[in-house]
Amino acid sequence: MKPSFDLNLYLVTDVPARCTLPLAETVEAAIAGGVSIVQYRSEQPYGGAAYREALPIVEICRKNGVPFIVNDRIDLALALDADGVHIGQRDFPPAIARRILGPDKIIGFSCSNLEEVRATDESLVDYLGLGPAFPTQTKTDAAPAMGLDGLAVCAAATSLPVVAIGGINAANASAVRASGPHIGLAVVSAICAASDPRRAAESLR
Repeated sequence: MKPSFDLNLYLVTDVPARCTLPLAETVEAAIAGGVSIVQYRSEQPYGGAAYREALPIVEICRKNGVPFIVNDRIDLALALDADGVHIGQRDFPPAIARRILGPDKIIGFSCSNLEEVRATDESLVDYLGLGPAFPTQTKTDAAPAMGLDGLAVCAAATSLPVVAIGGINAANASAVRASGPHIGLAVVSAICAASDPRRAAESLR
């Protein structure tokens, strides 16, 4: 059975070198502050290293009843028995991801413009990640920022739940949420680079 999920506050992990606290400690504190779903995103070139780095995060998420998602890597998601995977336009297409993972895993799909949203087969994925909302340094190959108007247009074009990502912080969080009904916030550095990830998460709710 597919786990339920809440996109209200979606933490995407940064590389440990860009986190103020150890990665697992950051995740645990962020969940205490209200993070509702966690995506593990790694720059580890080797699957084994990524697996070992992610294991403590999986345990923290399970202990707290928070869904654990793996970015891009379907093999790693299977190895960790993750709740799902988040894929982008250049990864395996949703049909292949669904075939591999089966019906009981969450699949998120990134879209950076209206054309990509309209081209998505909504029967294959469970939510859309829309962005970048604003310019961001976290993802160097990101598409041009869509802004609040772009977010609103893209969110209105799908019946799937959506989460906005890219340059989101406490200063603009309310404006992002106001750009459409039920838009969740996905953040990286706003929590991972914070000296107090719990308080940072609380400021974004």
